[in-house]
Amino acid sequence: PASRDMFAMAARVAKTDATVLLTGESGVGKEVVARYIHQHSARSAGPFVAINCAAIPDSLLEATLFGYEKGAFTGATTAKPGLIAAAEGGSLFLDEVGEMPGPMQVSLLRFLDRNEYRPVGSTRTHRADVRIICATNRDLQELVFQGRFRDDLLYRINTVTLHVPPLRERPEDIPALVGHILHNLRLPGTSARTATPEGLAHLTSYRWPGNVR
Repeated sequence: PASRDMFAMAARVAKTDATVLLTGESGVGKEVVARYIHQHSARSAGPFVAINCAAIPDSLLEATLFGYEKGAFTGATTAKPGLIAAAEGGSLFLDEVGEMPGPMQVSLLRFLDRNEYRPVGSTRTHRADVRIICATNRDLQELVFQGRFRDDLLYRINTVTLHVPPLRERPEDIPALVGHILHNLRLPGTSARTATPEGLAHLTSYRWPGNVR
């Protein structure tokens, strides 16, 4: 029921162009939900581009998102478009948005307000038609209190907030997940395998600290 309710809301949100914030523990499947929203939106024929903000060094995140001009920094021998340009007409998924550094938060806020951005080293303003979907496993309101996340950016990205529940709160999903995994692991030419009732009982009673991942 928890999953059905969450996906029903995701399907409703998908029909709009609202910015979405997905919350939940690590490994619950926030990117799966983001892709579901994209696939059920009017932008489904466009690209879905994902980036983990925590995996990109602070010094490179702006260039990765907005692109850069030739000579903008050491090693920039040619101009290169960023992920926002790559997501034109589609959706950009910003995972772990709570790890985004302060200056980058300002640039993202400007883009959300005006759909405008400037590549690193450029004086020209570009426009892009991109839907932003964010995700975090952090308490962004607490980060705002700590001065580590802009409150005006939080208001912009959580137009709609969807919480993806941890696996321990939706044990009814475990048999379906087990069946899906066993199907994917089946070798060609072999018969389908199923979990025994005893095996499923053990799996559904486990707390799954790593969630679906």
